[in-house]
Amino acid sequence: MIALIDYGMGNLHSVAKALETSGGKVTLVSKPEPLAGASRIVLPGVGAFRDCIGALNQSGMDEAIVGFIASGKPFLGICLGMQVLMDASQEFGLYQGLGLIPGVVKKFPDTHPARGFKVPHMGWNDVVLASSATPHPVLAPLNGMQAYYVHSYYCAPSDPAHILAACSYGEWPFAAAVGRDNFIGVQFHPEKSQKAGMALLAAFLQWKP
Repeated sequence: MIALIDYGMGNLHSVAKALETSGGKVTLVSKPEPLAGASRIVLPGVGAFRDCIGALNQSGMDEAIVGFIASGKPFLGICLGMQVLMDASQEFGLYQGLGLIPGVVKKFPDTHPARGFKVPHMGWNDVVLASSATPHPVLAPLNGMQAYYVHSYYCAPSDPAHILAACSYGEWPFAAAVGRDNFIGVQFHPEKSQKAGMALLAAFLQWKP
């Protein structure tokens, strides 16, 4: 069972449909207790970091997610669901995240719009896999492909080893994917990324970290 976390934010219908098309059996989960019986978790998200982490904290899902990841089962965070993996975010102040990836979520430079690069960064862009002998198994199918992004803030991990894929917008590099061990987050939206997105979700469903 794939637990698709419902905390009142996120494009749940599209993500659920994409996962089911990729061969997954999806259950919407809004309370911590059912997570113990899940084989995998997907945390989608759109909107503000503050609201997302607040909803997770209030429901107790924050501790349940951290515990699930500690158990070794696979986890995928999408867009805002990736950003909450970080230590903190600078969106609308400074808010603490789940602290699973050291680093901060930052805003694209204020000079971007004046240079012709609108914020949010919206549309198709690259997914450049990290240089290694063996690409991450969830990201490997995206080699040479583009994905669909919608975001105004980006993850800046403290340790480059946690950056699994990169992209740039207005010559400004950012993490397209972060992770370690049995969890991974992607800044782009697989459910909007057509062939590339479906390939990623299929790889996630087969991933055995």
